[in-house]
Amino acid sequence: MGRHDEERLLLEGRLEQTEDSLYTGDGSVDLKGRRVLKSNTGTWRACPFILGNERCERLAYYGISTNLVSYLTKKLHQGNVSAARNVTTWQGTCYLTPLIGAVLADAYFGRYWTIAAFSIIYFIGMCTLTISASVPSLKPIECVGFNNDNNCPSATPDQFDDTDTKERVSKGSFFNWFYFSINIGALISSSLIVWIQDNKGWGLGFGIPALFMGMAIISFFLGTPLYRFQNPGGSPITRMCQVLVASFRNWNLPLSVDTSLLYETPDKLSAIKGSRKLIHTDELTFLDKAAVPSPTEDISDDPWRLCTVTQVEELKILIRMFPIWATGIVFSAVYAQMSTMFVEQGMMMDTTIGSFTIPAASLSTFDVISVILWVPVYDRILVPIARKFTNQERGFTELQRMGIGLFLSVLCMSAAALVEVKRLDMAASLGLFDQNTPVPINILWQIPQYFLLGAAEVFTFIGQLEFFYDQSPDAMRSLCSALSLLTTSLGNYLSSFILTVVTSVTTSGGQLGWIPDNLNQGHLDRFFLLLAGLSFLNMVVYIFCAKLYKSKASS
Repeated sequence: MGRHDEERLLLEGRLEQTEDSLYTGDGSVDLKGRRVLKSNTGTWRACPFILGNERCERLAYYGISTNLVSYLTKKLHQGNVSAARNVTTWQGTCYLTPLIGAVLADAYFGRYWTIAAFSIIYFIGMCTLTISASVPSLKPIECVGFNNDNNCPSATPDQFDDTDTKERVSKGSFFNWFYFSINIGALISSSLIVWIQDNKGWGLGFGIPALFMGMAIISFFLGTPLYRFQNPGGSPITRMCQVLVASFRNWNLPLSVDTSLLYETPDKLSAIKGSRKLIHTDELTFLDKAAVPSPTEDISDDPWRLCTVTQVEELKILIRMFPIWATGIVFSAVYAQMSTMFVEQGMMMDTTIGSFTIPAASLSTFDVISVILWVPVYDRILVPIARKFTNQERGFTELQRMGIGLFLSVLCMSAAALVEVKRLDMAASLGLFDQNTPVPINILWQIPQYFLLGAAEVFTFIGQLEFFYDQSPDAMRSLCSALSLLTTSLGNYLSSFILTVVTSVTTSGGQLGWIPDNLNQGHLDRFFLLLAGLSFLNMVVYIFCAKLYKSKASS
């Protein structure tokens, strides 16, 4: 090869690198499947439409969930335990269904079309609930189950290119404002919508959230020309099964200490569509058997006998994530008390301020206010200060952030227990033990527990969003993001289970139990202390798991 040929190839390589620098480096495409320029789509230009969608959708969801326990106890005359158990079971189901959307998004349709389809189903469910609550002859509770929030996780993080340093930092800030936007919708629900439901009727109170769900869909579609899209990479469940099967079938093949001999495609991108390659790790080496080529035959075309290193590492990442993920379940059980036992506690307190009566469910407004206050404080004050000491792009690592939130959850349940001790002492001193009437202690005493819970949300829930998105493989981001929602689902189921066990144990032998229909005769404080104890043990386990966790590494 002559000198001129070498110069021509070098020039072509430089031109190719220059051209590549104009486009996103994470495989993003536009609606028609074309590579997209960094300046034309995504980032903060597309976010207002998705944030508008999230704000309206969350208003719709919280417009139902915030006051549902009041609806069940006052309108349908259910007992305290039964109503709380039904609400947490329903909420658990709502946060379980995103797994369906996540699998469909990652494997077949992509996040955009999955969100679009399920949003319409969501809207139909809202309308059904509104009609059922407005027509006395129908059974409203049977229709509540249609209102499942089973969109796949938000597509907004896809608008930021992980290969671009500035966009990666912006994405960290975005997660904070994403949660801030959600809580604007929750603020309206916990104040105005709750008041309408209690004073103007449940038909109108459920109809307004349905209207906002329609607005959420409109906002989502309006931003379509600006969105970045990620191509689906095939079924992640199938790929995980292939790794397990291949590692079992290759069990007798020797595993070389030279990891470069493990099977991987020579291309820049991995064999998984839309995914970057993952670097081999030395953990869970028994799974590496799936990437050992046969010395006697070519099996590279059979993914059930030979998998790439990237495919093996996908499964390793999910296994490493599991202990961190599991610790989020107890936190979600604590969070579930805001719409159940906190409300029932508030209903047995003085809800009047002057001539105005505050619905017990409206105290969740202070949780929202706490979030709205903490998000800018965290993003604009705490992160820059922490960045100077930790040298982390986002100030705190996701694991540090979640740990702080778990500690705050312990304080939250302790504060709730102290308020209940005070309420029960006053009930006893006034001779209200046998009377199922509110105790003259003002409901505003609940503010600290709501405020602490809001602070815990900012650290734990937003930390979870960051952690499961950033640490997930490229082609499994919908699935891993849905796993963070699954902790909410399982936390609600755990809360229902704890309520059932506590009721069964404490009512044995003819006793009234901790949570009778007349809370003046119960010990709700012990229930809150039980959750505080579980939260503390959960925090200890989390710290141990976080120290052992190793982050994902992409090539």
